[in-house]
Amino acid sequence: MTPTLQHFSQYLHCSFSSWRSKTSLLTDDVSRLLFTLSAVFALFWCAWNFLKSKNQTSLLPPGPKGLPLLGNLLALDPDLHSYFAGLSQTYGPIFKLWLGNKLGIVVNSPSLAQQVLKDYDVTFANRDVTVAARFATYGGCDIVWTPYGDEWRMLRKVCVTKMLSKITLDSVYTLRRREVRQTVSYLYSKSGSAVNLGEQMFLTTLNVITSMMWGGTVEGDERASLGAEFREIVAEITELLGKPNVSDFYPGLARFDLQGIAKQMDGLAGRFDGIFDRVIGEQAKGGGEKRKDFLDFLLRLKDENDAKTPFTMNHLKALLMDMVVGGTDTSSNTIEFAMAEVMNQPKVMNQIQQELEAVIGKHSIVEESHIHKLPYLEAVVKEALRLHPALPLMVPHCPSETCTVGGYTVPKGSRVFVNLWAIQRDPTMWEDPFKFDPDRFLNNKWDYSGSDFGYFPFGSGRRICAGIAMAERMVMYLLATLFHSFDWELPPGEKLDLSEKFGIVLKKKIPLVAIPKPRLSDPALYE
Repeated sequence: MTPTLQHFSQYLHCSFSSWRSKTSLLTDDVSRLLFTLSAVFALFWCAWNFLKSKNQTSLLPPGPKGLPLLGNLLALDPDLHSYFAGLSQTYGPIFKLWLGNKLGIVVNSPSLAQQVLKDYDVTFANRDVTVAARFATYGGCDIVWTPYGDEWRMLRKVCVTKMLSKITLDSVYTLRRREVRQTVSYLYSKSGSAVNLGEQMFLTTLNVITSMMWGGTVEGDERASLGAEFREIVAEITELLGKPNVSDFYPGLARFDLQGIAKQMDGLAGRFDGIFDRVIGEQAKGGGEKRKDFLDFLLRLKDENDAKTPFTMNHLKALLMDMVVGGTDTSSNTIEFAMAEVMNQPKVMNQIQQELEAVIGKHSIVEESHIHKLPYLEAVVKEALRLHPALPLMVPHCPSETCTVGGYTVPKGSRVFVNLWAIQRDPTMWEDPFKFDPDRFLNNKWDYSGSDFGYFPFGSGRRICAGIAMAERMVMYLLATLFHSFDWELPPGEKLDLSEKFGIVLKKKIPLVAIPKPRLSDPALYE
């Protein structure tokens, strides 16, 4: 290389090195500047929100003071229903909590629940869809989380008229009876041995629901193992749905999934999605075979493709998810709580069994037609739902516009909790409210219609539970069968525990394990 070219090459190398160094410094400076501006903007934004909330204090309900940015998040107790009930003693029947950037309003009295669920029902008919709920329900395409409107009305009509109507439930009684008799046979085989009752009740309701939906059940050697697996998945889903999530309180952080809740829920929902894909594929292979189950109806509805309010595959799967998750865990938990409360009071169990013997005797088995002749057992179920409502805070409501409740402003977009657990233990409404006393329901004053806001275990208004009729049948039929066919006692040395585990669904903290002892006259009745 000539001296001239050599000098030019050295010049280019030095110039490039100098340019790269300056560019690097410039990039660092720009990065620092952008970071500083972002931090300043974030501080100003938080300060503006904080000052705005202070300016609104006179209009908003009272509530505990919170920390800047965090609000009251650090003070939240895992048992939210009892924590909220405690705060109501200090701040009254309606109070606020700042959950990060999200304003929470908690209602704890029958009169204010009536304003939310009846007087302003349309305004509060929407949901504040959580990140976990979006992943669990195919983007919020189900009955529970879909916004109030034409799409929601279409979904509710599909379920109420085609799966949960009296005509449909009557037509599939043989399915329920088959599963209940199989459970009785299984429990008989375990006579004298400890049985996890909640697990068995979950499996029974799961088999009833899947039979109605697509004809599938868990049987034989798979019964215990798959039943436990399904229950574990459903339990994890409901736990994540009720778990406080940073992404819900700071929506801008949702993309980072700091707690990993979205990833966990996506994995759990994916396991169900695989099951749904399999049964849908098997249904499609049926060809010309006539099927009259719920899935067949949904597939035909999807193919009709109503242009005004189309029914999509996501809608179909979300409804299947609703039925499996919402129909199994709630019913089995209610049965488990009722069994535990009754076993804790032998006089109540004796009265139940006397009623059953008077109606059915010991030489026959319970049929669903007997249910309406068992008023004391019905009172037991109602009392169990009063003390242990399946959804203690219901599903949070979200007002579509700012309104006034109890003289206070409830802003549009806030998250409104109706503390059903506290309302149904209100001492101004109930004598000795923490005592399990079925006698209080023998006057037929209370029902499940949601019209009385001292007792509405299935909710009220437009968003009342669509599955009341099915839940009532399953819980009553199973409890009647369990108390009629067996005596129950705890394993030696065990003590009964009635403590609760909070989530979007209320569960027994310690599973009920009990020993069944046959009480019918003929062993053939257990076959």
